[in-house]
This record gives sequence, C-alpha cells and structure tokens, in this order.
Amino acid sequence: MTDKEAFSGVRVLDFSQGIAGPHCAMLLAQYGADVIKVEPITGDWGRTLGRSYGQNTAHSIAFNRGKRSIALDLTKPRGLDVAHLLMRQSDVVIEAFRPGVMEKYGLGYEDARGDDPEIIYLSINGFGSQGPDRMLPVTDAVIQAFSGLMTVARSSDGVPNRLTMIPVDVVTGLYAFQAVATALLRKSRFGTGGYIETSLMQSAAAFQAAKIMEYHLEGGEPQPLYSPVATLRTSDGYLNVTAMREQHFVALCDVIGRPELATDPAYQGRELRIRNEASLLASLRTEFAKETTAYWADKLTAAGVMNAPVQTYADFLDHRQTKAVKAVDYIEHPGVGTIAIAQIPGAPSVTGQDISRTRAPLIGEHTSEILADLGFSKDDVEAMVADESVALPPQ
Repeated sequence: MTDKEAFSGVRVLDFSQGIAGPHCAMLLAQYGADVIKVEPITGDWGRTLGRSYGQNTAHSIAFNRGKRSIALDLTKPRGLDVAHLLMRQSDVVIEAFRPGVMEKYGLGYEDARGDDPEIIYLSINGFGSQGPDRMLPVTDAVIQAFSGLMTVARSSDGVPNRLTMIPVDVVTGLYAFQAVATALLRKSRFGTGGYIETSLMQSAAAFQAAKIMEYHLEGGEPQPLYSPVATLRTSDGYLNVTAMREQHFVALCDVIGRPELATDPAYQGRELRIRNEASLLASLRTEFAKETTAYWADKLTAAGVMNAPVQTYADFLDHRQTKAVKAVDYIEHPGVGTIAIAQIPGAPSVTGQDISRTRAPLIGEHTSEILADLGFSKDDVEAMVADESVALPPQ
C-alpha cells in the first residue's frame, strides 16, 4: 500500500453484513482505503454462507479482503460508544440494515452529519426506505423473483429459474461502489458530503434496464436480439453459438453442411429468423449432435462464427486464455490454504500485494489495535472484553 492510491487516507466504517455492502467496502479497500469492518461479537452472518473454513467461507473472503475487523456489541453502552467514536473519525459510513435500525443506535445519517457535515453516508437496503414493502426481509433470490430476472432464465418447460449465485447482491455492491467513489471525488473538489441510498431492488432494475425498456416499448415479452443464438448439445457436451449478423449466419450454415438454410425464405433476415426460430434451432440441433464440441468449435472459429464451449469452473481455471491474462491468481490464506482469487478488472493486481489486501480478517482480529488507536488503554480493553462490549479473536 502506498500513499498515492486513489483512496489512501480515506477511512471507511463498514457496518454492513452479507454481500452487497461488504462488496462495496472491499472495493474501496482494494484502492487504498482503510476499511474498518464493524461486526457483531458472533461475526457477520456472511461468514455462514457456504462451507466454513475456520471463521471464513469463500463468500466472506471474496467480499471482505483488505479490511480490519472490530467486534462490537452495539446493545452495550461501551460498545456503542466505540462505534460513535469510530464514526466521528471516518470519511465514509456504510450500513445495510432495515430502515430505522441505525437511527435507533444514534448512528444514522443525521447523527453522522451532526459531527461531520462532509460525511459520506451509504445506506443499502432491500426495497428502498419508502413504500409499503420497505421493511420486508430480502435475499438475492427474492429480488431475482421480484424484479423479473427469473423470467429471462426459463427452463425448457417454461419454469422461471433463479441464477444459482448472487448476481443482485454483487451488482448492488458495484453500483454502491461507484456512487461512493464519485461522492469522494465530489468531496475532494467541492468539500461536500452527502447521503446515498441504494437497494437491491433498484440495482436489479438498473442491471436489467434495457430489458425493462424493451418490455415497455414492445408491450409485453421482448423478442430475442437476434437469432440464432443458442446453446446446442454436441456429441460430448454443449456449445454456445452466436450468429449475430448475416455473414455469421451464412458461415454457420456452410460449416454444418446445410448451405440451403442460408437461402431458405423462412430465414431471410433477422425478423424472419426470430419468427421461425423453433424450426431453425431444430435443424441446428440435429447437425451439432453429430460431432464433438471441439470439432464444431474449431470449424466455427475458423469460419469467423462466434462460439464458446460451455465450460465448468475447472475448465475456465485451466484455460490458456485465463492463464494468459492472469484473470485468476492463487494465494495462501491463513486458516484456509490456497485460494483462487479472480482479479478485479482495473484494480491493482493481487500478485505482489501486501498480504493484508488479499486476505479477510478473523472476527475482531483488529479490535485491540483499533481501540488503541482510539486512545483506550490495555485495562480499558480488558474491561470491555470482560463485559462483552467487544470481542477479541480466539487465541
């Protein structure tokens, strides 16, 4: 870490748990911010997402790298006092509770602004702080269903499906990061802070902006962008084929030995191919089932038709292109072992970084260090540990 990183000298107080808020804070840490993760004595619930490796999971590591952790019980006077002290010394506050929770502890935006008019305060919630559903609990899957995202992932029998990862949480963290980053730029230029609110629902809508616009303009389910674009079964796997333009479609028909499809009146132009997609895909499926994925991929690539074998994560990690651009790197993480870290586009490379930037903290790992920075003595810390206002990591 140097003093010339984008956010060096910026202190971020991260009260958030789970994925969205922690993702935003982690990105700030990767660009040099000092991020203090405030978590309950028992730890951020994000530490329970997936298989545990000591106090961490893959998700808690991925979205909490580069932070310092202090474990506080905000229901205890001393724990709450520490939170107030930290907030007064921070440039950015991030929280992801239901509306009103932070205000209950005197840690809301108005409280923060009273101490520092230039504070940047980010609130992340599920449905927004207004409206009849503002207090409903939310998960990524709930918002995938609510926002319409599941309707673009239908199975062959028409059943809407969720993406079995956490795209809405991750995207919310990205939108939140860009909002905080621009607020920090505004503060450096004009000396103004401000309140930022984002929600999983709003982020899911922004993520699907074009599809929502299409739905409105077209008065219903929007048509495909072009055809054929499909995942086709081969003799030994699956291949995605994308024939975006006319020349791609002609080349595709030549590759599969069916040049007559390119001149068939039913498939002349984008609109007709979309209208008659079912019969076109039936012909393609018949041909692609005759040869291997590698066979078709080689032929299509040579003909200039865009394609990609459907890979597993193992295939992706072992692929020559993944390795060539160092899209994934490997480090040793204490208590876990060797982990694969996907490089964040545009961020400093994982390779050669200080270990503190590439690992996630234990619960309360930096409690003593942070309290000492605030001026508390060793006796003060021991007293707070004794009444469970704070927690230290297990020895």
